Amino acid sequence: MAWPNPFRRRNEDTRYRWGYTFQLTKEHLTPEQTHPLKYSYDILGEKALEKLDALSPSSQSFVSRQVPQVEETPNEKQSASTENLKENKTVLATKRDLYVLLRDNAHTESVLDELWTEANAVPPWVDWDRVARGQDVFYRYGGPALTGLAFQSLLGGLGANRVVEVLARTGGFSTRVARHRLFETTQLILQVTQSLQSIQPGGAGHASALRVRLLHAAVRRRIMRLAQARPDYYDVGKFGVPINDLDCIATIGTFSATLIWVSLPRQGIFVTKQEAADYIHLWRYVAYLMGTPSSFFETPEKAKSIMEILLLYEVNPSDTSRILANNVIQCLMAQPPSFASKSFLEVNSRWLNGNELCDSLGLGRPGVYYWCLMGDRRKIKALRKIFWAVIVESKSGLGAETTFDFKYVPDFSKMTQMEDREESGLKHPGVERRNLQAFVLGCGFLAVCGYVGLRVTGSLFSAMRNWVI
Repeated sequence: MAWPNPFRRRNEDTRYRWGYTFQLTKEHLTPEQTHPLKYSYDILGEKALEKLDALSPSSQSFVSRQVPQVEETPNEKQSASTENLKENKTVLATKRDLYVLLRDNAHTESVLDELWTEANAVPPWVDWDRVARGQDVFYRYGGPALTGLAFQSLLGGLGANRVVEVLARTGGFSTRVARHRLFETTQLILQVTQSLQSIQPGGAGHASALRVRLLHAAVRRRIMRLAQARPDYYDVGKFGVPINDLDCIATIGTFSATLIWVSLPRQGIFVTKQEAADYIHLWRYVAYLMGTPSSFFETPEKAKSIMEILLLYEVNPSDTSRILANNVIQCLMAQPPSFASKSFLEVNSRWLNGNELCDSLGLGRPGVYYWCLMGDRRKIKALRKIFWAVIVESKSGLGAETTFDFKYVPDFSKMTQMEDREESGLKHPGVERRNLQAFVLGCGFLAVCGYVGLRVTGSLFSAMRNWVI
């Protein structure tokens, strides 16, 4: 949780938002300057997707093209819903690897060749030594980094009311699938930080960044087509183009700048200037691969300033934000590998996001007991192997490496709702019992040390008194 700094100087330029305080400068963009970014997007990625669909027609591209009629009778609506369900199941059964399709057909179409060439051409500003050091930063602070990404970048990021309108329409944040969706996002983070070879052209992280870029294009195209058929489905004027440049900048920012200047400091970790610069450099390259304007991450100062502006103007939790945030808590509680309770997950969220934002997200207020459990956090060894094994390979995680296919297809009948389920007792001890044991042992150790200390101090005073006498 953020603690106030009594030495901070405050004036008319001081801004406070969701527990974070900063000085507004001329380097910070105004809302008028960021507004056009809500309507610009990765045009090349979308054009490439159209060509890939033409080269390899599939049920996926069929679903993307088919839009239910606006005027429907009740029976027609039920029939359309049934057909959409069948189409969606077909999509899940027919997986296309868009990266492989792009790679194998890049020479056949000018648009595909342009995207493939851009993605594989290393920009002159990329310094591979800095990229590798940036990857090391993630694993150097691995446990706190993953905690920050899960409970602040992902969960706290649901406070961005425009972004959640897109997420809710994919259906990917219902309690049944949200956990899998979060693991997919974590897989991307692990892949781009796994090794230098992984993020370089031809590597797994490089390929996944391109897959996600094309996935974003598919979601954007689908929602825009639905909005054209029924304008009340999604308000482009109010929310901007789905997955626009500003939203993508915010996403890269939550994985980089927010982690460095908010998540880690709130866990008592303050990285060096060199570590911050290297980590931001890594994510600038990832932004480039994903079709996101990378100039906002050109320097640590620019990355920090855009993070602060987005926090100031874009994080305004809505009813949809509260639905998705609570669904995320519901889908994670009492689940492997941590088997954490709802209250323990909520106290993690409050620790990193602060009470003000968590109250706005409608999260519960855990008691003192759960705050005490937060006092102990064990170090994680061999993080690269452990994170990958738990999140990607294990049965409790993804089970296998994902190719980021278009599973969550937006549809008129698909809108994420608030869900709830009873916490039917934890069958596994999980992280809470381990933390409780460590907390009790810690308290016992302190008590013993205190007792020994008092005895030693008493003996010293007695000896000094006898010596004086």
